[in-house]
Amino acid sequence: MPEVAGITTLFLDIGGVLLTNGWDHLSRHRAAETFGLDWDAMEARHQAHVDAYEKGRLSLDDYLTQVIFNEPRPFGREAFWQFMCAQSQPDPGMLALFPGLKQRYGLKLVAVSNEAKELNAYRIETFGLDRLFDIFISSSFVHVRKPDTDIFQIALEVSMTRPEQVFYVDNTGEYVDLAAGLGIRGRTHTDLASTEEALAKVGLLAG
Repeated sequence: MPEVAGITTLFLDIGGVLLTNGWDHLSRHRAAETFGLDWDAMEARHQAHVDAYEKGRLSLDDYLTQVIFNEPRPFGREAFWQFMCAQSQPDPGMLALFPGLKQRYGLKLVAVSNEAKELNAYRIETFGLDRLFDIFISSSFVHVRKPDTDIFQIALEVSMTRPEQVFYVDNTGEYVDLAAGLGIRGRTHTDLASTEEALAKVGLLAG
């Protein structure tokens, strides 16, 4: 594999980088408004269960039972699930950027993301992420969730990559800083242009 400035592997978050976040604060707030739910009560239940849900220790059905269908509702589970899925939208520019870089420089692409199992599977299939990534280190697959740095150690071990060979892109600065503590260079993503600039600085030129 050719090395460019020592970089052979990209670690990429999914939500907030390639796609919108899957089930974040804004999505949940929209759900409360759309379905007429008590926001404060719903959010309190979500916070009580999100760790287990995103670590794959709580199924979608159990999560919905605990957080949404803890009492009778005038809507069904399928309608709510379809709403959850509809919150996922692509970032066309970012999705177009990485296939070219991967092919041009022979890079290995590893998804390192906090995502619940069923929603993660929906997003992978719907947006063709399985054609982009070589490895998925999703919290629901490995039962470890950022900010636990073990998720980065797992990504390094599974991809058989040294920290200095990795460049990491995430929209959460805290996680980029945590990875930096392990020797992984990275960029907090805010927009396509600044992320392209950061990649160019380590020799990964788009286009």
